[in-house]
Amino acid sequence: MGLFSFLKSAGAKLLGNKAAENDVKVEAPAPGAAMEALKEAAEKNKAAALVAQVVSHGIPVENLDIVVDDETATVYGQVESTSLKEKVILIVGNTEGIASVDDRISVVNDEPEATFYTVQEGDSLSKIAKEQYGDMMKYPVIFEANKPMLTSPDLIYPGQVLRIPAL
Repeated sequence: MGLFSFLKSAGAKLLGNKAAENDVKVEAPAPGAAMEALKEAAEKNKAAALVAQVVSHGIPVENLDIVVDDETATVYGQVESTSLKEKVILIVGNTEGIASVDDRISVVNDEPEATFYTVQEGDSLSKIAKEQYGDMMKYPVIFEANKPMLTSPDLIYPGQVLRIPAL
């Protein structure tokens, strides 16, 4: 468990839809209370979008729950392996508008944790593999470790966070 930091301006554009946030009807007479209710509704919408994103990647998480508070997403649930936990953290954290993920996921079968690497301008999986493993031909290890979030070894972007498994 822990708190993982991400670049809130990088990642999938699932959140922050101002039109959807403004669709919420609030009947509170006080402006402060109305704004608070609007913020709470927007955070619930963001959490629902993040849950849908995890589910769409086919990651099996028992009792998955995500709570969004400003730019922090707290993720609850249980998974079979550490690698699945790390993938859930990356799916949530690699979403525009999320700056940190508070991991509250329990793991049934612990395994060695991977390191996380933030993609820099000019990076490729082979360049990262050369830096991390000393062998650029090990890039498929990184690609496989980041499926299903990555669909092609060529589709990475600056600010994206990747799993780098131990060899």
